[in-house]
Amino acid sequence: MAKAKRKFVCQRCGTVSGRWQGQCDDCGEWNSIVEEAAETVFSAKHDLQGGGRAITLIGLDSKVELPARTSTGIAEFDRALGGGIVPGSATLIGGDPGIGKSTLLLQAAARVASRGLTVAYISGEEASDQVRLRAQRLGLGNAPVQLASATSVRDILTTLSDGVPPALLIIDSIQTMHSDLIEGAPGTVSQVRASSQELIKFAKQRGTALILVGHVTKDGSIAGPRVLEHMVDTVLAFEGERSHQYRILRAIKNRFGGTDEIGVFSMVAEGLEEVANPSALFLTNRDETVTGATVFPALEGTRPVLVEIQALVVRLSSGATPRRAVVGWDSGRLAMILAVLEARCGLSFSTCEVYLNVAGGYRLSDPAADLAVAAALMSALSERPVPADVVLFGEIALSSEIRPVSHTPLRLRESAKLGFNRAFVPASGADGVKGISVSGFRTLAQLVDQMLGRG
Repeated sequence: MAKAKRKFVCQRCGTVSGRWQGQCDDCGEWNSIVEEAAETVFSAKHDLQGGGRAITLIGLDSKVELPARTSTGIAEFDRALGGGIVPGSATLIGGDPGIGKSTLLLQAAARVASRGLTVAYISGEEASDQVRLRAQRLGLGNAPVQLASATSVRDILTTLSDGVPPALLIIDSIQTMHSDLIEGAPGTVSQVRASSQELIKFAKQRGTALILVGHVTKDGSIAGPRVLEHMVDTVLAFEGERSHQYRILRAIKNRFGGTDEIGVFSMVAEGLEEVANPSALFLTNRDETVTGATVFPALEGTRPVLVEIQALVVRLSSGATPRRAVVGWDSGRLAMILAVLEARCGLSFSTCEVYLNVAGGYRLSDPAADLAVAAALMSALSERPVPADVVLFGEIALSSEIRPVSHTPLRLRESAKLGFNRAFVPASGADGVKGISVSGFRTLAQLVDQMLGRG
């Protein structure tokens, strides 16, 4: 009898090798390779062109109805999902420990169950009494949610298959589940993959909406095999800093909707509260003008969010090495803006320390923030405040040209609604909207000349 081959699997990326080594060749992670039992290899020696079951082929022009959605009762959660939960879908939610994943899902489960739908909440990390105590603290103690503490996928599916399947099944978390068909401890690549496959298969066959909670690694990516994100229909990332009260639920993948929507929540004593006006979280008191502060209308999907960008420039004595520190923005993009200001606009930051912060812990990736960042840096360097009723947005090229950005009217309307009277935008997008005066600039040097009063 042939000896079973040894198999070593990287617990981060899932790469399989025939020997142990300290560092994974594919992802570069150290001490992540673990020996696992070799899977049984089936060698098909017969012709696979016959003996199977015929499948039905349909054309692309066949009419299909949009999937019916079930509201979670939390508008911000529904927004991130694309309008609600689709029956038979599989959703994966990842986020840092303590960010509020279990709290949000318990609140959603209680609201769905209160409308007469069957909801099963399976916790593999907490005992049932612990979950019940948290529900009582959140004021959800009377919600008709079916609760259990289990880690065996076979036990869970055996229980749920007996009778009418639940409309919503929540697994908290997938890294604690294990299948007795696969050898290995819970949380290993093979166990996560096998457990997910069985749970998703059950959800597709029985029409149950499945939500899986996933752990994250130290770099913020979802732990386990990368194939897990391909297996599910929707991947949501729960973002935020524990030192701040806001939380953002962002769709990374969504087969039933767009990936450009976010849900904004605020952590309070009663759990997570929806934030109908996210701009109120990220704007500080604007009664007094302060140097180095500008307002940027960011765009998250179809929702504009006004955030404050703060800059501080500190002049150093001769010979000292200046420092550049950024919170909430790309440090490489800050270096580019500083280079354009020096090379094209005649401003010198070479002997200054530069600190940039996006207020409220918000994280910006929109290139339209370039103009607001440049204005904040100019204001901090010259100690001339930007008027409090002005918003700025536009992308800056290396030639100092201010390039147009998308959804200009939407950004302007939101700014006018929140009381801002003027906007500094690219010249090509200077068509204003009612309630706000628009000034267009072709190059960054033109904006510098106006702000500094240069002729």
